Amino acid sequence: MPSSPGDPPPDLLPETLPDVAPQLRELRRRRGLTLEAAARRAGLSPAHLSRLETGRRQPSLPMLLALARIYGTTVSELLGEVAPERDPIVRAGRPEPVEADGWTYHQAGGPGRAMQALRVQVPYASRGDDLVRVHPGEEWLYVLQGRVRLVLGDAAHVLDPGDSAHFDSLTPHRITAATGRGAELLFVHTLLQSAAADLCLGGSAPRR
Repeated sequence: MPSSPGDPPPDLLPETLPDVAPQLRELRRRRGLTLEAAARRAGLSPAHLSRLETGRRQPSLPMLLALARIYGTTVSELLGEVAPERDPIVRAGRPEPVEADGWTYHQAGGPGRAMQALRVQVPYASRGDDLVRVHPGEEWLYVLQGRVRLVLGDAAHVLDPGDSAHFDSLTPHRITAATGRGAELLFVHTLLQSAAADLCLGGSAPRR
């Protein structure tokens, strides 16, 4: 069968993936996306996505990552894997806070999730003030105490308690405390849990 524009080279396709066709079709329909709209977002031809959904072709890993992001799910769900039951409650003081570059991080969400939530204490003039970050995903922050200076690309913003920001983290960004008493904020990111995430966050300890 001839290939269509947007099809990957056949030699890059794995031969041992489980059948993902039912999950791909169901998740697309659940998100209310047409075949054409989903294919366009994933950088595929509609014909190729149709073959994936009918089991006539198997996706490569980059395709699975792209489709998982579009459908708001994980590669594990696309592969039909059942995640172990996780405790939805995170009690105060557990686990222990982590310090990196002068910032103190309190875990506010469950580990291993696609969305990571933290309560962060940012001291004034910390060692990480000159760190500019660029990485895939989205970030959201909400100022609890103090004032925060947020630099997004060439624009600088000062946020007071009650202010929030939601941005694409491919935009170069830097977060610092704007007052001598430091600041405290809630922080959520959708950075993938992978080797790339460890590199962006500085290994096992979170870093901004």
